[in-house]
Amino acid sequence: MVKLLVLYYSAGGTTRRLAHLIARGVEEQGAEAILRCVPRVSSLAEKHPQTVPENGDPFAQLSDLEHCDGLLVGSPTRFGNMAAPLKYFIDQSSQLWMNGKLADKPVSFFTSTSSLHGGQESTLLSMMIPFIHHGMVICGLPVKETALMHTSSGGTPYGVSHWNGLSNDRAISDDEKKLAIAQGKRTAMFAQKLKQTNTG
Repeated sequence: MVKLLVLYYSAGGTTRRLAHLIARGVEEQGAEAILRCVPRVSSLAEKHPQTVPENGDPFAQLSDLEHCDGLLVGSPTRFGNMAAPLKYFIDQSSQLWMNGKLADKPVSFFTSTSSLHGGQESTLLSMMIPFIHHGMVICGLPVKETALMHTSSGGTPYGVSHWNGLSNDRAISDDEKKLAIAQGKRTAMFAQKLKQTNTG
């Protein structure tokens, strides 16, 4: 079975909820979704590294990246950019890059932000850059996903997004849910087709 890694960092829980909706879409497409998060980065964490989170999805290992057939990457916005813990993890993937382990596999992106104009699209674009270097094939959300035309809180052609609100109290909207599931299905579909082409 084709395996899709749903890799994310979540501080308040919303990006994690998006990740689980995306994983649902992956599985609706008939692929396996592997949910993995990354830990916070701090001097304390480096002295006492966590190997297993206290609750929630397991922490990612570089081997998860190496062995996936496709990838979906999520982060909250940090000044219009991906969060440091996710970048810290990605920055350790040089060996995979040198050996082309992620080349020709599909990748897509998702994000959440506390303010409506908090940099959703620039965060999604910032996450693309390392994976372009890895030679991955970027999957966006096409306009045929009609929720893109109706959403008033999140969702972009660059990937699904969500507006949390300053108090982190805005629920994921029905349109955002539809887009998250659609993104999981679409990325899984491309993973299936690309794997079939590369092994056929």
